[in-house]
Amino acid sequence: MKTVHSTFLLLLFVPLTQQTPQTQLDSHVNYEYATDNSEEAKFSQDYEDKYLDGKSIKEKETMIIPDEKSLQLQKDEVIPSLPTKKENDEMPTCLLCVCLSGSVYCEEVDIDAVPPLPKESAYLYARFNKIKKLTAKDFADMPNLRRLDFTGNLIEDIEDGTFSKLSLLEELTLAENQLLRLPVLPPKLTLLNAKYNKIKSKGIKANTFKKLNKLSFLYLDHNDLESVPPNLPESLRVIHLQFNSISSLTDDTFCKANDTRYIRERIEEIRLEGNPIALGKHPNSFICLKRLPIGSYF
Repeated sequence: MKTVHSTFLLLLFVPLTQQTPQTQLDSHVNYEYATDNSEEAKFSQDYEDKYLDGKSIKEKETMIIPDEKSLQLQKDEVIPSLPTKKENDEMPTCLLCVCLSGSVYCEEVDIDAVPPLPKESAYLYARFNKIKKLTAKDFADMPNLRRLDFTGNLIEDIEDGTFSKLSLLEELTLAENQLLRLPVLPPKLTLLNAKYNKIKSKGIKANTFKKLNKLSFLYLDHNDLESVPPNLPESLRVIHLQFNSISSLTDDTFCKANDTRYIRERIEEIRLEGNPIALGKHPNSFICLKRLPIGSYF
């Protein structure tokens, strides 16, 4: 009887122990899978956040905007230091002109005065500008000058002391200007070119050439000279006086009237063409010359 009762109770509770529906199992599995995915997604998100944060931090570090001080330091590295006062005094001329190994070329730059020159300058070429006057201040403390060329300017006047202290000056070119007279010339001059001016005989003093014992080349053609300049030095080799207003010569112009044996050994060329004079009327003026002057004899 006891066994039958137990069996009855077992049968009674069997329906209550049915399997859990498939949907519940699937949902449980899906839940666990979702949980795993969420953890993976969370890991991936954390990784991306860290990676992106690290990348953005790196980018921020590499894209640092320089402040004003750092910009100034960069500029100081690129831009050369400012020149000293001495260099600054010389710089403007060497920017406007060309300075090269002691030579300064200021040609056709429309300057109306001699620019400040570097102290070591030996040669100045200031041709075809608008310079009207030369003064002693233009070449003060310039002891190394050896050649000056002012061809094609508008020079009307030159102070007497302009060249007198240039003890090394050898060549002076003043061609194609508006000069009426010659200044005092330096003692070591070997070449003077003052052609194509308006120089008159009264604009050349009696002793202008007397002490120039090294003068070899004298170019005074195309001026307004009425006579040959006096006291021409023995050192002269070439004298150009063509196309002036020379109308007379004397026995002492090139020779020595009181010394019939005197010969001017160094003279190679004298040009007198284009003057209102018949050279054939003055034979004694050329008796000391090895070559007759170029010009009209009749």
